[in-house]
Amino acid sequence: MKAFAQVFTCLLFSAFASISAAQDAVRPELTEAEQAFVEQMTESVLVGQFSVDGRSDRTPKPERYAIQSVTKTGDDNWIVQARITYGKYDLPVPVPVQVIWAGDTPVLQVTDLKIPLMGEGFTARVMFYKDRYAGSWYHGKVGGHMWGSIERQSADDDSKTSESPSTESVE
Repeated sequence: MKAFAQVFTCLLFSAFASISAAQDAVRPELTEAEQAFVEQMTESVLVGQFSVDGRSDRTPKPERYAIQSVTKTGDDNWIVQARITYGKYDLPVPVPVQVIWAGDTPVLQVTDLKIPLMGEGFTARVMFYKDRYAGSWYHGKVGGHMWGSIERQSADDDSKTSESPSTESVE
């Protein structure tokens, strides 16, 4: 019985080592710029404003996006682990995006994306440079611009709700 326990322990250890090695082999290598992007976006909050095309009579509205992490999954494909706070919902949502590089500047893009609890048809192009972001967004036939600063998350971020372009009424 003692021999069985030793063999079982060795097999179990080998299995975990193999799984860990396989995960490391699958994880894409990050360039220096990609690593800086990961560090900048991990546990960050995008705090800014958005406008709606055709609504020049309105002032821009505040927006806030909590980002838990960003992970490269291959080539230009990434997962943004975002926290969606909308009405009674406050959920972590993995959002598949593409990140394309314009020189040293990451540009996040999604096209006709479906986001749980929010709907479908989200399209955006958002660039990040230093401590700022700016871009354009569309939800169906409605669109506009978005811009703001990239900040570190704080303890009180959990209590803040957000209004985002995706919740803007077209009326």
